[in-house]
Amino acid sequence: MTLQIEPIGNVVGGRREVADDYWGGVESIIRLDPKFPLDVVKGLEEFSHLVVTWHFSKASPDDVALHARSPRNDPSWEPSGTFAHRNHRRPNQLATSFPRLLKVDGLDLRVTDFDAVDGTPVYDLAPYFTEMGPRGEIREPAWPGEMLKDYWAATKN
Repeated sequence: MTLQIEPIGNVVGGRREVADDYWGGVESIIRLDPKFPLDVVKGLEEFSHLVVTWHFSKASPDDVALHARSPRNDPSWEPSGTFAHRNHRRPNQLATSFPRLLKVDGLDLRVTDFDAVDGTPVYDLAPYFTEMGPRGEIREPAWPGEMLKDYWAATKN
């Protein structure tokens, strides 16, 4: 089955270039499609975080890599498969992020700590519910923490 979806909005502002690290403190706006009535965001301002599904629109379909590889091509980390990574090399090149919601201004949602660049299409969003978060103990290998140690560090000038 094929699913056809249209963006509900796009990212305005924030970073303009794709980068692996230093996303901390970046502010941008998720600008929802003006065809939506204002009621679609009613009550959203009561939440601290969003769950946002977006497209790696600056990536090429040729970037998809359906094989095991070392994270960031660093041979010190064991190769792992496509679905053990969270990057643009996925089949549908979709991402999910959890930005902090700073302000709702009409259909503009001002956010921070959102790792999508200016112009990125947004396909869905919802408030983050603690009750819908991970259940049970969370485990992961060491490499994500090592690889992402500077991911949310303040932007380098």
